[in-house]
Amino acid sequence: MTARTGGVLPGVLPEGLAEAIRGTADDIATVLRTPAPAGRPADTARLPVPRSTWTVGEAAAHLAQANALMADLAAGRERPYGDGTPGSLAEANEQALAGFGEREPGPLAEMITARADAFLTAVEERDPAESLTTPLGRMRPAVLGSYLLTHMLGHGYDLALALGRPHMLDARRVELTLPFMVEAMPRVTDPAAVAGLTAAFAVRLRSGPSFGVTVTDGAVRTAHEPPARPDCTILTEPVAFLLLGLGRVDPWPVIARGKALGWGRKPWLAPRFPRLFRAP
Repeated sequence: MTARTGGVLPGVLPEGLAEAIRGTADDIATVLRTPAPAGRPADTARLPVPRSTWTVGEAAAHLAQANALMADLAAGRERPYGDGTPGSLAEANEQALAGFGEREPGPLAEMITARADAFLTAVEERDPAESLTTPLGRMRPAVLGSYLLTHMLGHGYDLALALGRPHMLDARRVELTLPFMVEAMPRVTDPAAVAGLTAAFAVRLRSGPSFGVTVTDGAVRTAHEPPARPDCTILTEPVAFLLLGLGRVDPWPVIARGKALGWGRKPWLAPRFPRLFRAP
């Protein structure tokens, strides 16, 4: 048996990821448990989520279901969930919600945290090199953990916005989403957006890591190192990067506020970059 450090097998999850998963789940639960502010309806479950067709209750229910799904996947139990395309994942989400009746924020907050903990317990037993089946293809346990964090941050942001509460995104948590984001990008490419495009992008998080995306006549490849000769270099504030990548904000206001900059031989590609992908 491999010696454990801090309750997690060394090498299963990168440093800080377990804490970020647990902390994000706790922050989401706090948002859901906080009474509605003055001037807002007391029945917060029915409040609409901005840029979504869901209510707060539906978004929280989806998070509870998704955390349970991730815990099952981390335990090695395969659960079919769409075919990996954004459209099929959206359909699977709606089908799952239709069969799940809980919409009250308090009980859902408990489920979100308990199921995040269940994921962390299950992932401790995995081989770091193991390949697990996920809704977006096969992934190593560390990437699956990054996927879980990314998913919670996106919907946690939505819930905080809907309820008028501070969101739980920060630079460190965003950096921990990169293993998943870099691996997932080719899988969520918008075929119409990349059709005929050939370009190399270097994407850098301000005061943080960088990665590369190369598009060759519509075929997308990613790497954890930027290309040597990028056509367009994008420097972005970390939280803005994740919100752009998940389709929560539009590029031009982010650029206007100086939170994303682009330069190189083809700087005009910078605002186009987020639109090359469709967030599942």
